[in-house]
Amino acid sequence: MKFTLDDVRSQTYKARDAWWTVFLVDPLAGRLVVGTANRTSITPNQITWGAFLLGLGSAGCFLTADRPWLLAGAVLYHLSFVLDCMDGKIARLKGTGTVLGGWLDYVFDRIRVLVCAIALMWGQYQATGEDLYLLLGIGVVFLDMLRYVDALQIAKVRRQMRRTLKKAYDDSASTGGSPALPQRLLHDDSDLDAALDLDRDSDLDADEIRLRTLDVVDLQEEFRTRFSWYIGVREWLRDHRVRTHLISGIEFQMAVFIIGPLLGLIVPVTVGAAALLLVFEAAIMYKLWLSSRDLGRALREIKSASAQVQAPAGN
Repeated sequence: MKFTLDDVRSQTYKARDAWWTVFLVDPLAGRLVVGTANRTSITPNQITWGAFLLGLGSAGCFLTADRPWLLAGAVLYHLSFVLDCMDGKIARLKGTGTVLGGWLDYVFDRIRVLVCAIALMWGQYQATGEDLYLLLGIGVVFLDMLRYVDALQIAKVRRQMRRTLKKAYDDSASTGGSPALPQRLLHDDSDLDAALDLDRDSDLDADEIRLRTLDVVDLQEEFRTRFSWYIGVREWLRDHRVRTHLISGIEFQMAVFIIGPLLGLIVPVTVGAAALLLVFEAAIMYKLWLSSRDLGRALREIKSASAQVQAPAGN
């Protein structure tokens, strides 16, 4: 079977991704995936190892601290990230992904950041004697780990919110009523129709429809009410396949290991990227707190709707 670029886009591109990946990586990675998948037997794990070795090469360049080598290190880091995106795409395209491959990808990513941060900042310290670079090295490693641990925990909390909402609905239905979710708790009709996909799945049973409806329960109502301008920005980003978390771990890495060395402004770029990363992380925490308030209101409305359904029977 010959894969096309359209196959790669439809089967391997994420619905939303980091803007660096969407605009600066996927256009190249997608085309490389087509050639690699069609003309070679290279496995995703082999590509993962290649990305890791390029990352180590980038660290070696950073360690010298000379301007030409800093430029080479920045280029190698970007190429390493391109390969890092290719392994997952080929795995999804060919259906050859493994648990080991996912583990290797994650671990090598963290090692690459650690080694490159140490090499870049130690090289600058050796060249300038400024202790600030040692602090920056520690800060880069800490923030990278903080971002990824935080992302895992936030995903866990959001899943727990959905489970709590589903349990509340199930509990209310088991008492004899089957309350409809209040309309204000749902996204707009287009989101709901897309989730249900009624034209394709016209034979869905009631439970499946209920579960899919619960998937689009709005737990960001208060956030959107307070920041109405956010909706327009979000929709524009979604149209371009860009996630709203504009400064995440990926952008932070690229700022530190690519933009800073290319511009010769390692300190200001690293400090600026770190500040923006923390701002976006704080925004996520704030948004999550508002979602918890929306969850509380949703649970109360489900309980109230259930009580209204059961009231006639009680009379």
